[in-house]
Amino acid sequence: MSSGKIIVGRPRIVTDVHPRGGVHCCCCTCCTCVNLQVLKTTEAKLKLAQVVVAAVCQSLILNYGMSHAQNMGPAYDSFLTTVSSCLLTSGILLACYIFSERSRGLLRSSLFETLYNVVAACLYISSSSYMSYAVYYFLRPLYIVTPFFQVYPAMTAAYVLGLVLAGLHGYDGYLAQRQFRGT
Repeated sequence: MSSGKIIVGRPRIVTDVHPRGGVHCCCCTCCTCVNLQVLKTTEAKLKLAQVVVAAVCQSLILNYGMSHAQNMGPAYDSFLTTVSSCLLTSGILLACYIFSERSRGLLRSSLFETLYNVVAACLYISSSSYMSYAVYYFLRPLYIVTPFFQVYPAMTAAYVLGLVLAGLHGYDGYLAQRQFRGT
């Protein structure tokens, strides 16, 4: 009983994206509390970059700088404290983003995210500049006279990564402030 019209439907597209999140494997979805789709957003990419770069920075500081911490003085302690605290906070925020879409929305639109990123950027700028002074004036002479002295290049890389982290936190703070204001 058809009127002669042929009805063509749209083909269904099968994807691995599930509205509730999770990891799709074969015929089922595991770990529905995990929302990996959030890693496609700009704020999650920034947080992930902050965590990875801070982890590399902390690794450099602990592996190469610990033996010469006395030479660098409080610049070493200040830089290590900044990196450790910001790594921990960014890691917790990234975990909140991944495990709860609702928390991500609440955190991004709160004043905490803006203030944290601005304070972290200022801490990274100040501790990196202090560290650059200490590395140049206390480790560079040792680098010139000691063959295969690896501490100077590693600490230089660490404070340069600290400046990169300051830029990442500054940009993230700017985006969080725009979201907080609703623009």
